[in-house]
Amino acid sequence: MATGGIFQKRAKVLVSDDDQNVRMLTRQCLEAEDMTVIEAADGIEALEMFVNERPDLVFLDVEMPGMTGLEVCRRIRAMPRGESVPIMIVTGSDDRESIDQGFDAGATQYKTKPVNWSLLGRDVQYMLRASDAFNSLKRQEDRLRYLAYYDPLTSLPNRRSFNEQLNRILRRCQRKGTGAALLFIDLDHFKRINDSIGHGRGDRLLVEIAKRLTLELREDDSINYYSDQTAEDIEAMEGRPTEIARLGGDEFTVVLSEIDDVHAVEVVAKRILATLSEPIPLQSHNPVVTPSIGIAMYPQDGNYPDILVRNADTAMYAAKAEGRACYRFYNEEMNARSIEELKMEEELREAMRADQLELRYQPQIEVSTGRVISMEALVRWKHPVRGIISPGLFIPVAERTGLIIELGSWVLAEVARDCLHWDSLNVPPFRVGINISPLQFNQPNLTSYIGDVLSSSGLSPERIELELTESAIMTDAETNIEKLQELKALGLALAVDDFGTGYSSLNYLRRFPIDTLKIDQSFVMGLNSTDGAAIVDAILALAKTLNMRSIAEGIETAEQLRYLAQRGCDYLQGYYFARPLYPEDVPGILQQDFSVDIQRAMNGRTELHASG
Repeated sequence: MATGGIFQKRAKVLVSDDDQNVRMLTRQCLEAEDMTVIEAADGIEALEMFVNERPDLVFLDVEMPGMTGLEVCRRIRAMPRGESVPIMIVTGSDDRESIDQGFDAGATQYKTKPVNWSLLGRDVQYMLRASDAFNSLKRQEDRLRYLAYYDPLTSLPNRRSFNEQLNRILRRCQRKGTGAALLFIDLDHFKRINDSIGHGRGDRLLVEIAKRLTLELREDDSINYYSDQTAEDIEAMEGRPTEIARLGGDEFTVVLSEIDDVHAVEVVAKRILATLSEPIPLQSHNPVVTPSIGIAMYPQDGNYPDILVRNADTAMYAAKAEGRACYRFYNEEMNARSIEELKMEEELREAMRADQLELRYQPQIEVSTGRVISMEALVRWKHPVRGIISPGLFIPVAERTGLIIELGSWVLAEVARDCLHWDSLNVPPFRVGINISPLQFNQPNLTSYIGDVLSSSGLSPERIELELTESAIMTDAETNIEKLQELKALGLALAVDDFGTGYSSLNYLRRFPIDTLKIDQSFVMGLNSTDGAAIVDAILALAKTLNMRSIAEGIETAEQLRYLAQRGCDYLQGYYFARPLYPEDVPGILQQDFSVDIQRAMNGRTELHASG
């Protein structure tokens, strides 16, 4: 929409003024700037011209006969195309009340007469450039909104969509006094099948599974999570009883609302078993993938979404334990897994008392120099009997039980101790990224606590970058802006971890004092797909637009490195460079220069490097 240029269309400006001389002067000024001008002598004609000509900018005089410029402005803003078009209002009134009326009507810019004709063309050019930049950001926001609410592989609603919709459905069922059913679907032996046929065919298999579910369970019942939903929208959806989602990997969910008959749920479960168990033609392969289905009923198996999900998941594991390719309804005897989690909670408390926890540090490489510029601190649990326990197992337990607060305090103190030790060895200083859980972030004394730790340890705050999840900072965005500013005022760097797995409004993201966007490793793993690459491209473009650093984690191949480096990703992290290191190994890797590795990948040479 820019003004001129060989490869850009000429901007079209609608000029509406009842004074022919004003229209003539305006035309001369704007045509001199290589713009196309269309004219309207009154408000009615201006509205007709706006609909028919689709201008890029509107120039309106306030004092016009029949319909004022303010009314024209209000009506344009109410039109489908009128929400974002820039509007310049011109009037002889320069009092505050008149100016406020202009902006209340929807004016982008307000000018008082006499107009400085020598500057008009420049002002219009500025408004067009600003509009173009805003619309570009809006398109990115729309794309990120879609990517945040839909699974890019199958186009089904994703985990975020599922969580929000399940909440809505259960509130509706409670209001109406009706029941619901949650079916948790996991594909049997999918990993073995995926490894045998290749990940490309494995992805196509998941797409086919999604299609079968959608066709079998009334495709016209799907919900559009892409658009914001008002109370009226939600009421309008009440006749649609079936919701399908892909939570990730080979996990799918089906939610049936307005259901009170267990027999009706069994009918649906049998249909799913039958349609998913049919052979799937994939070129030379025709794999048969059977599902295990766990079912939890509302309200008898849980009044709240998290309880219902947990019990449906428990029932799904029971279906697998009983031979797979079947469905099972939840019952109280399926609590063995919950008991196992309780045992892990007790052992985790003991682990924190008995010094069984350790920190590892994974390097983050600057693409432009090949140097290690920062590390991410990662917790490991060295169990005396079970060996190393994955954080994926004990961190969720720590979150659910509140132990994550104590664990987070331990990590911060341990990082401070390690940094001071490295400083005593005269190694170059570097930032350390520390993950802050949503529960930690919501603690009212977080800022003062971190300040006290830094003060007592003597560690400079510039050495620390707090990594926060999207969901943590977006839960109460207005309140969290203040908390983020407080953390920033300490001198800390701030990063949004796993960016793209949630949805950050551009309006808030621009206001947050964020330094870094971290691209989730699931998106890096999906770079070989068109949608996966599109997500990464959108996040990198957004980081540059907002002047933030970008880090991609989970780099394992030269192809991933090359793609990200070519598109301007600032920092890279992953097994391709180094696995998480013991603290004593950190000084050594700081001396390494990875520029050769990066250049080798950029040149298309994919043989393993020395540090791999």
